[in-house]
Amino acid sequence: MLTKPTALNWSESNSASLHQTQGVSETQFDWVELPDPPAHWGFPTKRAYALVGSLAHSGVWRAVLSPSMDLPHLLAAMTTLLALLGGVTRVWRFDRMTTVIKAGTDDLTPMFAAFAKHHAVSAVACRPRSGNRKGVVEKNNHTVAGRWWRTLPDELTLEQAQASFEAFAISQDGRRRESTAGTTTAKAMFAVERLRPLPPVVFPVIVTEERTATRQALIDWRGNRYSVPPELAATRVIVQQRLGASTIDIATASGAVVARHRLAEPGLGVTVRDTGHVTALDAVAMASAPPGRPHRRKERIPPGSAAQRAAAALTGAAEQPSTVISLAAYEQAAKNRNTLGPPPSFGPVAVRVVGFRLMGALPSVVDGCEVAER
Repeated sequence: MLTKPTALNWSESNSASLHQTQGVSETQFDWVELPDPPAHWGFPTKRAYALVGSLAHSGVWRAVLSPSMDLPHLLAAMTTLLALLGGVTRVWRFDRMTTVIKAGTDDLTPMFAAFAKHHAVSAVACRPRSGNRKGVVEKNNHTVAGRWWRTLPDELTLEQAQASFEAFAISQDGRRRESTAGTTTAKAMFAVERLRPLPPVVFPVIVTEERTATRQALIDWRGNRYSVPPELAATRVIVQQRLGASTIDIATASGAVVARHRLAEPGLGVTVRDTGHVTALDAVAMASAPPGRPHRRKERIPPGSAAQRAAAALTGAAEQPSTVISLAAYEQAAKNRNTLGPPPSFGPVAVRVVGFRLMGALPSVVDGCEVAER
């Protein structure tokens, strides 16, 4: 007889905690909200989310950034996180998040139940208002928010931030831990974790996100750019990626798929264009080009007056006004005047010679002049 998949109840949760002390491995998962992510990440809200997974025995943890906490993003983040941890434990512990547990019941949601079955694990739900039952991951949440997120540079891309996140988590593996054998490290305790290998096939979940195409008919996805038809430039489109697939689909707001691209390695910064999109974009650009003959090769085209005025307006350089000198006033003063008047009289000339003795050879110079000798 088939039965509904359910999370372990309160007594089973206590039993799981008791088994943990006896060596049964457990992974604790929790979301931590990170406010004010960089705007260029393109997240739909002013919040980023990090799914933190901690091994209860050793305390080793890893985390994955996500734009949303919905079920597809939860399963995608868990897939990446389990790969970072390197294996699967027998028990997963959550709080009563609605993406895992149906509200008001102890039943798992259908998709998450299939995800847990795919990995052959048991899901343990903490009872309401008892988050301390997963205290290992709660403590690591404080470390993430206080020691990594607060100091994250704003210019990092999402892929660079994820790489920084992973490096920070690995650096925490060397912290001291107390065990029955004495003082050790989380890394040393991780070596004896009972992790089982990951399934050979990734669980088939489709992650869907909205994007706004640029005026060049491109959308950003995982650190790369992919083309859309030119008629969708500057519009909202829907990007769909199935985990484990090598392609992505781009659809209109109504759901019609208009493009499919092969995925590039995340974070490379490459631009992937479809040949048909390039041809259509060239046709649109040529149709909007001004009419006239094309420029000859190496033709010299100096900037015209309109271009110079536009350049002056852009650079803020004001045009220097030209200076015009008018001779009309001089012309009016000189009109009907044919002779010059007598020279002006300056009166007796006083010449004062200091430190100089006049010679007798210059009698005409001193006539009528007053000479002072020192």
